[in-house]
Amino acid sequence: MTAPRLQGKHILAVDDETDILETIIDILDMARVDTAADYQSASEKIQRGGYDLVVLDIMGVDGLTLLEEATEKNIPAVMLTAHAVNPEALMASIRKGAIAYLPKEKLNDLDTLLDELLSAHERGEPPWKLLFDKLGTFFDDRFGPDWKEKDKAFWSDFSRTYQVGKGIQERLKHDRRLKGLGV
Repeated sequence: MTAPRLQGKHILAVDDETDILETIIDILDMARVDTAADYQSASEKIQRGGYDLVVLDIMGVDGLTLLEEATEKNIPAVMLTAHAVNPEALMASIRKGAIAYLPKEKLNDLDTLLDELLSAHERGEPPWKLLFDKLGTFFDDRFGPDWKEKDKAFWSDFSRTYQVGKGIQERLKHDRRLKGLGV
């Protein structure tokens, strides 16, 4: 499937596994993909800006800190992880402003998923709703049928809007289009 929303986008992929970075480059061949294999080089690239999207591994590259840096620069960030596929990392990604959290098991669908998620984000629709519509059963199967019970208040509040106050506030705070509008 083609991914028209990704055509020509400038994407930063960050992972400490070279084969994952090579796979991302191959899958996202319609975009211009830069890579970083460690926190320091990724942080420098994020600080320079100019990216339409960052795809961050959580483990090995301090992905949650990079997520905060990308959010500060108003760069949409998607978490892509294998070892941190757990409810806590998912919640941390939401709270810190990621627009999605994808397990590496879904890497073959990365272009399609990113295209749809970025499209929703650019339309102002919650990408998380789209993600849970598409991958909700994956999370249920992976974490167990009542995995949200432990943090019921969080998930109950989140499922109303598929946004979290702090994460969305951080993104809005750094959105140049909204400066001075009292948002």
